[in-house]
Amino acid sequence: MIELAAVLALLAFLLPLFAIIVLLMAIGDPGPVFFRQQRVGRGGVLFPCLKFRSMVVDADARLQRLLDADPAARREWDRTRKLTADPRITPIGAFLRRSSLDELPQLLNVLRGEMSLVGPRPIVPAETAYYGRYIADYCRVRPGISGLWQVSGRSDTTYRRRVACDVLYSRRRTWRLDLAIAAVTVPAVLAAKGAR
Repeated sequence: MIELAAVLALLAFLLPLFAIIVLLMAIGDPGPVFFRQQRVGRGGVLFPCLKFRSMVVDADARLQRLLDADPAARREWDRTRKLTADPRITPIGAFLRRSSLDELPQLLNVLRGEMSLVGPRPIVPAETAYYGRYIADYCRVRPGISGLWQVSGRSDTTYRRRVACDVLYSRRRTWRLDLAIAAVTVPAVLAAKGAR
């Protein structure tokens, strides 16, 4: 109930920012405002995770062409599921990602009960293989808008470290840990710590 009240207050407060982002996106890169991607939630149930679209409309096709043509990009993608110099990201998208504003629509996922304010960051089904036997730990809790991995460096860490953060969070979750993560989220986001 506290989380729901917090989300409703955040949405009311952030509504003008949502409007500005939508306007900038319409001017800079016309197309859908939201990007929906199936992510793994609590209990392994898939849900449509929302983000402000930060990539070109044909991002999947561009990624595949790049990975087929560039062995170094393929190795980086296989290791981290991210690219340091990602050609799919739009100029406004780069700003949204650096500032983590692209994740604000996930407040709607929290309202729908698919996510929490704090928890492991949601993963795509293909990423479950990286968790191996630890996937049960990930699936024990709802994914979060912020989490231990996000405030521990995000893209500056290895995927193995991400799994370790998610397992640690799942096994030691308390309201105090959630408050501690929430308290360091804003400074981590403002510092763009590990954001890409």
